[in-house]
Amino acid sequence: MACEIVKGALSCTNVFPQPTTHTTLLARLSEGSDPSAWREFCDRYGELIGRFARQQNLQPTDCDDVLQDVLMALTRSMPKFQYDPTKGRFRSYLKTIVAHAISRKICQKHSDLPLDKIGDGAVSSSDAEQAWEAEWRQYHLRRAMCTIEAELSPNDRAAFARYALRGEDARKTAESLGLSIDQVYQAKSRILKRLTQIIDQQIREEG
Repeated sequence: MACEIVKGALSCTNVFPQPTTHTTLLARLSEGSDPSAWREFCDRYGELIGRFARQQNLQPTDCDDVLQDVLMALTRSMPKFQYDPTKGRFRSYLKTIVAHAISRKICQKHSDLPLDKIGDGAVSSSDAEQAWEAEWRQYHLRRAMCTIEAELSPNDRAAFARYALRGEDARKTAESLGLSIDQVYQAKSRILKRLTQIIDQQIREEG
C-alpha cells in the first residue's frame, strides 16, 4: 500500500528550499520585507496550486494566473496574518484562497454563465475537497522524496524505484545493480521508513 502511495511522485521535479519550518516561513512572509520568502513559498506551493487548478479544467496559462492571484491575495493578507494552528490548518486556509482565485478565473472566462454556476461551489464540492487533499499528500511526498534524494545512496534509490515502485522482480533488480536480494529488500524497507519519518515531521511543522 505504501508503495502505491509513492507512485506518481517518483521524481524530484522541484528543488525545494533547505529546511525552514513552516511557521518560520509564514513569519517571514508576514513581515513583508523578505523577497526570498515569497520565492520559497512559490517553490514550495506553486506546483500544488497549479496541479489543483488544472484539475478544475483550467488551461496552463490560466493556472499561472491563478498562482499570481493567490500570491497577490497573500501579499495583501500576510502583513496582518497571525498563524494560529488552533484556529484551523494552514492547508485549509490556503485552499480557500486558491478556490477563490480559481472561481474568479472561471468567472472571467465564462462571464455569460449564471452566477450560481461560477461561485465558489465549483471548487468546494466533495470531489474538489478530495482532489485538494490528494494534491496536498502528493506535495508532502514530493518534498520527502527530495530529502531522500539527498540522503540515501544511488543504489538504494535505484533499487527502491525498480523493485518497490515499478514492480520489477527483486532478483532481477539485484543482478542489474550488483546487489544482493537482501540489499534490495533492505533498501525498500529503509526508504519507506524514512519517507514516513520525513512526512510526519513535515506535517508537524505545518501545524
